Amino acid sequence: MYQRFFGFRELPFELTPDPRYLYLTPRYREALSNLQYGLSAAKTVTVLIGEAGTGKTTLLRAALASERCQNVRTVYLNNPALTRQEFVEMLARRFELSPEAAHSKAVLLAELEAALHARRAHGEITALVIDEAQTLSHELLEEVRLLANIETSTEKLLPLVLAGQPELSDRLEDVGLRQLKQRVALRCTIAPFELAETASYIAHRIRIAGGEAARAFTRESVTLIHEHSRGIPRTISVMCDNALVSGFALNRQPVDREVILEVARDFQLRRPAAEAPFEMPVREIEPNAPASVSITAGAPAEGTGEMFRQVAAPKRFSLFGFGRS
Repeated sequence: MYQRFFGFRELPFELTPDPRYLYLTPRYREALSNLQYGLSAAKTVTVLIGEAGTGKTTLLRAALASERCQNVRTVYLNNPALTRQEFVEMLARRFELSPEAAHSKAVLLAELEAALHARRAHGEITALVIDEAQTLSHELLEEVRLLANIETSTEKLLPLVLAGQPELSDRLEDVGLRQLKQRVALRCTIAPFELAETASYIAHRIRIAGGEAARAFTRESVTLIHEHSRGIPRTISVMCDNALVSGFALNRQPVDREVILEVARDFQLRRPAAEAPFEMPVREIEPNAPASVSITAGAPAEGTGEMFRQVAAPKRFSLFGFGRS
């Protein structure tokens, strides 16, 4: 709809977990490495915690598509609100076991262990990845623990990945699930973006879509997007997409603060009550001077650093990749 107006090849803020658009902050890069290691080294249980909309599913898919996990065959479950019998049936179908395995837990476990041994003998790792794991019932979490027990004397045969919202972390503290918690070999948490990360995320997606940040948003609009989204990547994308639609309709390029405030009102997004409006310092740069970056919170993803320049106050940035307000 607005691609030609803003100079994009494709829509930059779709909500699908496309690994091409993955923006890696230092914490996200660490989480991705943990997922890759947990899968490729067949660790017992790897846990990924993050608020809704922070990009857990995208990280999972990026890990599964990576070269390090090319020998990992994955059963991926993203809707785990099942009964125990439905869980057994799902495992039997996804692991390509016999019809009898779908109706008998004993048959399921016997066939599954035999299949895992055979696959490992051929150099293949089989993993079970459960997204939205905070919705698993207590009894299914216990079933997951029992699956983690499938092993030889030297290695685990079914590495598990549990990705979920912070409620999953709380669930693992339940005394009744202490045995599952003890099997967690790797654990990582991703957090909402800081301002610099929000700006880099927006510019990164625009660049992948073939556009230029300065044609799409002003510096002030980026700051307002960060404040109203509270740094949640999914909310940032929703705000940006709607703001670009409005900018196109109003023939306004780049998108300015008025458009962002209207989008925030439409979605009932408010700044955190304790935060005052952020005034972004601007420092002029000499013509043709390179806009290098040195960010105390960690370097942005490759290819996006040229948009920032460190200023005197810690964690306060000038966004030179974006249009003036």
